[in-house]
Amino acid sequence: MLAAHPDSPLAPLPVADPARLDDYDRVRRAIAFISQHWQRQPSLEEIADHLGLSVSHVHHLFRRWAGITPKAFLQAVTMDRARGLLRDSASILDAAYELGLSGPGRLHDLFVTHEAMTPGDYKAGGAGLTIRWGFHPSPFGLALVMLAPLGLAGLAFADPGEEAAVLADMTRRWPKALYVEDRPGTAAEAAHIFDPAQWSAERPLHVVMIGTDFEVRVWRALLRIPMGRATTYSDIAGHVGNPRASRAVGAAVGRNPISFVVPCHRVIGRSGALTGYHWGLTRKQAMLGWEGGRTAG
Repeated sequence: MLAAHPDSPLAPLPVADPARLDDYDRVRRAIAFISQHWQRQPSLEEIADHLGLSVSHVHHLFRRWAGITPKAFLQAVTMDRARGLLRDSASILDAAYELGLSGPGRLHDLFVTHEAMTPGDYKAGGAGLTIRWGFHPSPFGLALVMLAPLGLAGLAFADPGEEAAVLADMTRRWPKALYVEDRPGTAAEAAHIFDPAQWSAERPLHVVMIGTDFEVRVWRALLRIPMGRATTYSDIAGHVGNPRASRAVGAAVGRNPISFVVPCHRVIGRSGALTGYHWGLTRKQAMLGWEGGRTAG
């Protein structure tokens, strides 16, 4: 186990199972190809040729990873193209705030309990706070899991070779914290996050939000968006008390330190465009597809 401040050298990063990372890369490339060429309805043969794999291999790999077939994913992209995600987006948030729930989709979602550190703690840059971290395989590439004493404080994603840069990005957010590499100690949390079989009200995922007051209000609003649906920056702005603050909301969404669990990937442009995502648009599309496969039907 290695303890280090962010301006100190860190131990070499762990290497995940190469086979699982290769599978993620193949599916990532398949999703990117379908998303880029959906208008001409590419066949499974074309997708397989693009990946350099057999049709059977692509079909089974995609279905195992995403829970749906490439054809079903293409149909979803074609029929919805993100705009369908926006249907009744404002009323979704209205209902969530009124009921204190995120709707029926919550039955399929992570059960999250959360609290925020005080503004003073945030301004102190994490001084006195110990954050344990570890990289783990996930459906979306390597995931950096960061745990504070009270719960999950950070979740980020890296493609192969980006691990050091992603770790640096996250540690800069709380520059005075003490960072301790603890892959064995963060493994159970990683499994809890990415294995739907472990999602239950009896065993909630504890989240610690470390940000400004405005950022925390935005991140709490994100938790109310049901899995399989999306909303817009302007709708979020309305629900945090400043309807004209779409740009500020966008900045807060982009600074969300707990990706996927605090679902910033479910916020898209009013036009239906996916817009930016700190960890890459293809990964955002992958998350929406992964969730769509689990809420379908």
